[in-house]
Amino acid sequence: MREVKFRGRLITVAVLDGHWEVVEHPDAVAVMVVRGRELLGVRQPRPAVGASTWEIPAGLIEDGEAPEDAARRELAEEVQLGGRLKLVSRLYASPGFTDEQCYLYELSGAHQAAGTPDAGEDLVLEWRDALEVWNGVLAGTESTSGVTLLAVRHVLARSGVAL
Repeated sequence: MREVKFRGRLITVAVLDGHWEVVEHPDAVAVMVVRGRELLGVRQPRPAVGASTWEIPAGLIEDGEAPEDAARRELAEEVQLGGRLKLVSRLYASPGFTDEQCYLYELSGAHQAAGTPDAGEDLVLEWRDALEVWNGVLAGTESTSGVTLLAVRHVLARSGVAL
């Protein structure tokens, strides 16, 4: 049994079987743009956590949109890049309370692509060394997303950095 408690623009809160509170949320994509041991990301204010975070380009999949198409769109909107995309992984954002999945892609053959950032987004592009980000997360001084941390770990493993 599913009882809807709230329906908003981006989320629906439902109670399953009279017990489990679930946030239904659109799936998302994120894209690794790699240069050696560096990742391209965007710094942006995140009101939900009351902090500015550094994250790889990411965004929500629109209704009827394929994950790879959403990744292309978000990459063009946020960093004005395009190219070949390869699916690296798929993960749940936080399976204890939400059904949101995130598809992680890696870009190769990068080229300029036209894209317009979403209205209201305040993005600052930054190349970051993956080990610096990893160490910042471990020290509690870096704010980022789980999918960005997975991308950081992926780049470090491929670079031969032992953690």
